[in-house]
Amino acid sequence: MEYRCVECGGRMTTLFVQYSPGNIRLMKCGNCKAVADEYIECEPIIILIDLILHKTKAYTHLLYNVIDPQAPSFQGLLWKSTFGFLLLDAYRSLFLERSKEEWGLSMSFASLLWRFQKMLMDVVFGNIMFLSTFLLCMRVLFSTFPRPLRYKDLLLAIFISSYFKMFLIAMMVWECPSVIFIIDLFVLSSNTVALKVITQAAMSRCIAACFSAHVVKFLVTQRCWSWEL
Repeated sequence: MEYRCVECGGRMTTLFVQYSPGNIRLMKCGNCKAVADEYIECEPIIILIDLILHKTKAYTHLLYNVIDPQAPSFQGLLWKSTFGFLLLDAYRSLFLERSKEEWGLSMSFASLLWRFQKMLMDVVFGNIMFLSTFLLCMRVLFSTFPRPLRYKDLLLAIFISSYFKMFLIAMMVWECPSVIFIIDLFVLSSNTVALKVITQAAMSRCIAACFSAHVVKFLVTQRCWSWEL
């Protein structure tokens, strides 16, 4: 596994030396001379707070020093992240539709079935267009990038950095549709930071790639919900 210094992004062969259980010494980066990854000794809640604050050091720790693309469990992590991403998107679509009109026992089965069909089209078509636009932007904007990029690494970075979608669960007890769009903005910004960390490219390119993908997804989902029975 190839580690990275969270300060400068330099490659590291190891992040710490363990002398005995609970007794470790953090390694310093040979490039910047700083401690390579201070998050090793931090509690998970500290890492989560720094992720919410969009600190690139926290994203570097998570994407390079925690997740191992060569591990046998990497494929399973990718599928689980994909499932969670789609499930939260489905809940988002369902909540927005419920906020527009009342759902009750008086609804006909055909009407209920049609609404779930529209939700499915929203999730499937919206994310197909999102990923297609994102990968297209990667090929166009990062075509001259010197370091080879694996699509699996990019997709996992996008799915994991969309963790803000978990705050949609709060909508079960706090019904405020406008908050969903605030969460969408946080997801966009988090995706941008994760893409910058994984590609080490200019922020402007990362913003362009993520913003384009999210705009296309928004337009497609709006079109899906505009269809009537």
